[in-house]
Order: sequence, then C-alpha cells, then structure tokens
Amino acid sequence: MHDNYFAVIMAGGGGTRLWPLSRQLKPKQLLKLFGERTFFQMAVDRLSPVFTPNHILVVTVASQVAELRQQVDSIPLENYLIEPMPRGTASVVGYAAEVLQQTYPDAVMAVLTSDHIIENVPLFHTLLENAYAVAQNGFLVTLGIQPTFPSTGYGYIHKGEKLSAFPFSAHLVQSFVEKPDLERAKQYLAAGSYYWNSGMFVWNTKNILDEFNRQMPVLYSSLEVLGQRYGKEGYETLLAETWEKITPQTIDYGIMEHARQVAVIPAENLGWSDVGSWDSLFEIIQADDNGNINLADSSIIQESSNCLIKTDDDKKMIVLAGLDDIIIVDTRDALLICRKGQSQRVREIVNELKEKKLDQFL
Repeated sequence: MHDNYFAVIMAGGGGTRLWPLSRQLKPKQLLKLFGERTFFQMAVDRLSPVFTPNHILVVTVASQVAELRQQVDSIPLENYLIEPMPRGTASVVGYAAEVLQQTYPDAVMAVLTSDHIIENVPLFHTLLENAYAVAQNGFLVTLGIQPTFPSTGYGYIHKGEKLSAFPFSAHLVQSFVEKPDLERAKQYLAAGSYYWNSGMFVWNTKNILDEFNRQMPVLYSSLEVLGQRYGKEGYETLLAETWEKITPQTIDYGIMEHARQVAVIPAENLGWSDVGSWDSLFEIIQADDNGNINLADSSIIQESSNCLIKTDDDKKMIVLAGLDDIIIVDTRDALLICRKGQSQRVREIVNELKEKKLDQFL
C-alpha cells in the first residue's frame, strides 16, 4: 500500500443500458447479476489489498448514498463526494482530483468504475501497482483492454513506443480513437496495436489538474474554488450553484484526447467487461448446452437455444418453448423482449420513454 495512493470510484450512473432491470433509483451498480454481490460491492472488494477503505472515495448522487453505504459500510461517509446533477465524467474526475489535492498535494488517484466486471483480480492488483509507478514518473496512465472482437461500441487507444524505463509493458499513447465503424474496428483488431478504452485511469492529481487548467480552464477555475472551499460553511450551496453552470463533457473528449505525457498499460487477459448490454452477458456468463442463460429462479425451457431470461420476481414462472436468439427481461412493471443482438437499442427505448414523459418506467 502507498500512503499517497487513492481510488476514486465513479458510482453516479443512471443505469439505462440494462433497462428494465436497471432504473434511475436502482442503477446497475446497485444490482446483483452475479451471485450475492452487487456490482458496487464487487468493485470495492477487488480494491483490497491495494487500498484501505479510508483511501477509497466514491463520487455519486445524493439519492444513492444511503444504499451504497448500506451495501459497503467500511468507507467513511466523508469519503463520499456528491454530484448535484449529471455533468459528465470530466467534472467528476476534476472534482475528485481537486478535493484530494487540497489534503494530499502529492496524491496519485486511480479513477475506477462501479459497474464493470473484472475476473482476473490478481492481475488487476498488479496493473494498479504498475500504473502507480508510471504515474509517479509524470504520466497520465490508462488501462487498455485487449480486444477480443471488432467492437464498434468502444473507443480505442492506439499504443506507440514502449517506455523502456519500466520492467513491465507500458507504452506512450499515439492517439485516442472514437468508436469506429465495423470495417475500421476489424482493421484495429488485425493491427494488434489498438486497445479498448476501459475508462480506468491512474495519475498524479497535480498532473491531471494541470491538464484541466490547460484544456478546460473555465471548468478548472470552478473546480479550484470548490476544492478551496470544500467542507466549509455554505459549501453545499456553492457546489449546487457551481455545478449547475458546468457544461457537460467526458474526460475522454475533454482531456485525454489532447493530453500530454499519456501512457497505456495493456490489460491483457483481465477478464474485463463493462456489461454494456443484455447481449454482453453471453460473453461473461457460462451458458447451458443449448446456449441459454437462465437468470430466473423458476423456469422451464423447451426446444430453445441462445436465449436469455431474467426476472426480479422469484415467485414467477418463466417458460420458453421453441424460441431461438431471444432476450426476455421481466420486472414488476415492465417487460423487455428483443432479438439477441438488438439489446443495444434499449438506450433508444429509454430515450423514447423520456420523450413521452413516462417517468414511472425510468
């Protein structure tokens, strides 16, 4: 463990991609899909022994704090940073960096997610230690996931020259590449020098704040004031007023694409998934002999293949007969039925619900 090393877990997402199970009041990080632990609990679990609970910060919205603390009671309440409203990951990352910088001027922060799956936890620990070493040498570090198929749903990182100062694999970043079309994704996969952008970063707080000052000076000025006033009288009012004026932006577009001194550490064989759709469960859950994934407590499946069924009602019987390539997700007030390969359209469905002001289903 390092006295100046901190984990920042982003846990404020609204959870649209696993609708209808995931909702605004019960987003993905609060759900159980794999055994008895929620995504958030698993995210905290895998940080031990690299970080102690008092070295873990959680950035979330006020409505989720109580349940997050109920799920993990070891993280101090003062380590929760409240985002008044969604303004993108740039503001979240900069805010956490400013708060840390005020107390620990030499802090190194690992920016991590609350709703991803990482199967190879020992390797994850090694990567966090390696990234710390690279960050201590002035680099902004990102973890790049080895592509397993030509995905059009992820941004890519193009690796460059190897950094010879380190005994492990670390490379300069040539460029960050936006989500490609299928043909270009196939080219990236064949090249072998492109990685999926995992959204996990490690850097010294001073270095990342210098980039905010250089690239997003207006946001930097706002965050600097918040950092200086953090915890003082009238702070919550100042935070709400400041946050409302922030222009939404992601850390990738706002900072990383044009940042200096950026390194990528290949995270090969990490067993990583962002669980970005119901389809993605077919990649991380062992299906039965017919390719079916059964997440229902009571079910009968006859002459069906490559289907997924999920219900949040342990007393409801789900029956499939003569179906292929179908996804069925049943909740108390909504039912999703779609063709396998089409679950990315859930985001469109959620947007349509918003447009029609059917908020009771969000």
